[in-house]
Amino acid sequence: MIYLDNAATTKPDEECLKLAEKYLQSQYFNPSALYKGGYSLQVELRESRKNILSLIADEENFELIFTSCGTEADNTAIFGGGRRGNVITTEGEHSAVHSAVVELKQRGIEVRFAKLNPDGSVNVQHLLSLIDDKTSLVSVIHVNNETGAVNDVVSIAKAVKAKNKFTLFHSDGVQAFGKIPFKLTKDIDMYSVSAHKIGGIKGCGALIKRKSLIIKPLIYGGGQEKGLRSGTENVFGIKNFEYASLKRYKDIKDNYSKVQKLQELLWNGLDKDIFTRISAENCSPYILCVGVEGLRGETILHEADDKGLIIGTGSACASNDKKRYSRTILACGVSESLADGILRLSLSPSNTEEEMIKSAQILNEITANRKAIMA
Repeated sequence: MIYLDNAATTKPDEECLKLAEKYLQSQYFNPSALYKGGYSLQVELRESRKNILSLIADEENFELIFTSCGTEADNTAIFGGGRRGNVITTEGEHSAVHSAVVELKQRGIEVRFAKLNPDGSVNVQHLLSLIDDKTSLVSVIHVNNETGAVNDVVSIAKAVKAKNKFTLFHSDGVQAFGKIPFKLTKDIDMYSVSAHKIGGIKGCGALIKRKSLIIKPLIYGGGQEKGLRSGTENVFGIKNFEYASLKRYKDIKDNYSKVQKLQELLWNGLDKDIFTRISAENCSPYILCVGVEGLRGETILHEADDKGLIIGTGSACASNDKKRYSRTILACGVSESLADGILRLSLSPSNTEEEMIKSAQILNEITANRKAIMA
């Protein structure tokens, strides 16, 4: 099997699973308990929080709230920050942000959408033109989960604050964390991350926020995570997240270079008479988005699966959406006939050159045969 759907989820790292196993088997206590075993886990959680936070932010100005996933982190940011006036986001956001702002609109908050460039990055000039003195929140995805386009959220956040210093800035960093070297700046108020995109397990994420920022929680109860995310902490998931994060960041630059070469090899192997590249040359190397005119991406996906190649057709989180075409891909200016044949090939450092060559061969064979049948 060749697995090229790493933007949807990654295989849990076996070493990190083994390190965290004791938090399931022997150190299974409730961290809120007053006995020694419970208190020791509180200390462990503080260590995890500090270690993950240190990878992209300074502890003096930022804090980290553990959540159940990146979607919950995004929702906490959107509903916590977009409480008045208008909220601005892009036409290319993950459904965790897009669906949340649609709900804000139902609650009476004005929502404005910034246009995309052809590669899926935000049109910054249009985004900034939407900001006024009533803008409470701007949310811009760091790495587009369908095209891999990288938004320069540092410069965008700075420009947003220059237009309205009271506007909060949030970024969904789920496809960037552990893959793109990056540090939070004072202009970024909130940033969402997830464990299972970098070799951690599903069910664990985090919202990193500016310490001085006060937001209301989504979940109320026992007051865990400083009252910002109640619920007994998933110690196993959190420790696994910590180990996976530290491991990814240890080799982040080498991994970036390796995956960049793999993506180039994969693209060079695809038949240019059949495949159209949607991802820009400077996109995240971890995501390659291509389209096939006249064929359905879902059909190609299933046939590739039969041949031992696992790929995606876009955001896995939108697979339950009954709409035929991706709103993000259409917002890039792609025609419906090409948008119907979109494939998302997403890589990881564990992929090999041999897999890239074989994947290109499989996709070329499938699409050429389909084209021949339709001719």
